[in-house]
Amino acid sequence: MAKKTPLETDMARLQKKVAEQRTAAESTEGNPKLRSLHKRLKRAQRKKRRLTARKRHAMGKKNAGPQKAETATA
Repeated sequence: MAKKTPLETDMARLQKKVAEQRTAAESTEGNPKLRSLHKRLKRAQRKKRRLTARKRHAMGKKNAGPQKAETATA
């Protein structure tokens, strides 16, 4: 089984590929390669959002206060 890459590096790599394809392609309208890359990027972004929401919900309300202060400074 292959090693899994961290979600952030995977998203950054996909964003870079999408940007390259957009600049290289004359018309982004019917480009299947760009469409599939963009779909993979959106899928990774949804996965990250779900994961953060799940972690936030699992922490509960008791620990939610200090965590918000830390994210505001970071």
